[in-house]
Amino acid sequence: MKKLNIFQRLPKELKEELFEDIISTENLKVERIVSYGHSSPKTGWYESELNEWVLVLEGEALLIFEESEEVRLKVGDYLNIPAFKKHKVAWTQPEAKTVWLAIYY
Repeated sequence: MKKLNIFQRLPKELKEELFEDIISTENLKVERIVSYGHSSPKTGWYESELNEWVLVLEGEALLIFEESEEVRLKVGDYLNIPAFKKHKVAWTQPEAKTVWLAIYY
């Protein structure tokens, strides 16, 4: 078995947000996301067929939902987003990386 670390191989710069699968099966996906001031495209929404649990491991982010609800996440904060709930990332820290752990189930 190979031991890995969620903070290994973090890029110093990114043109686009980085999405990396850690585990991926038919009914479960665990993903590491790295943002450096990234946000969602101005048009369109994220809308998963699976529930999405997100945890901010480093940095900060602001999520917005279709109903205009905003949720700010800081280190250690987590949120469960029900399947088909439209949302987007409105903001992530521009001067530092934001590292997320996302679990789709």
